[in-house]
Amino acid sequence: MRRPDSSRAWRPGAAPHSPATSPAPRLAAVLVAVAMALGACSAGAPESAEKPPAPVSAGGAATLPGPVPSALALRPAPTDSPGAPAFTGALTDGTPLTAATLWADRPVVLLFLSSWCTICADRQDALSDLARSYRDQVVFVGVASEDEPADLDAYLRDHRVEFPVVFDRDQTIWQSYAVREPPAVAIVAKGGALLRGWPGGIDAAALDARLRELVIAG
Repeated sequence: MRRPDSSRAWRPGAAPHSPATSPAPRLAAVLVAVAMALGACSAGAPESAEKPPAPVSAGGAATLPGPVPSALALRPAPTDSPGAPAFTGALTDGTPLTAATLWADRPVVLLFLSSWCTICADRQDALSDLARSYRDQVVFVGVASEDEPADLDAYLRDHRVEFPVVFDRDQTIWQSYAVREPPAVAIVAKGGALLRGWPGGIDAAALDARLRELVIAG
């Protein structure tokens, strides 16, 4: 009878002998770890990262007028009035605007302005209110120059400007209306006659009175 090999016998206090580890359990452990890591990465990221909508530019396409009111009654322009200089420019959001298209069917008020102009700022809130009161009947159009886009955008938002604003970067439009510095105001009749212009601008109350005198009938 063979005696048991003492070198292979288990002794109290000694760790039991374990057979060689099989590669299958090790592979399973690796796969579980990888799956957990991938799960952690995917859990940290949203399923669909939608970009927020771009902010609407003040003075951009959203401020263009609607249809002309059917009941709008206008005074005829004097036959000896000069024609207003026509222009095409880009609004603050890049949308092209052709002035003649606007004054083909309604009067237009041109406001020449800059964000740094203190007189412009002092009068702008009241002018913005006046523009809203004439919405779609008389189109107010800002013509800004000598400005930075961010500064102009802040100015328009601060003063609740809700009419289209052309950014006249090279002052081409300003020069065609003989504007050297802001503010300045011009009234153009339906059809394109230049009725009045004010270098140095005009306040909202006086402009309202001139619109009723020169443009609005009744």
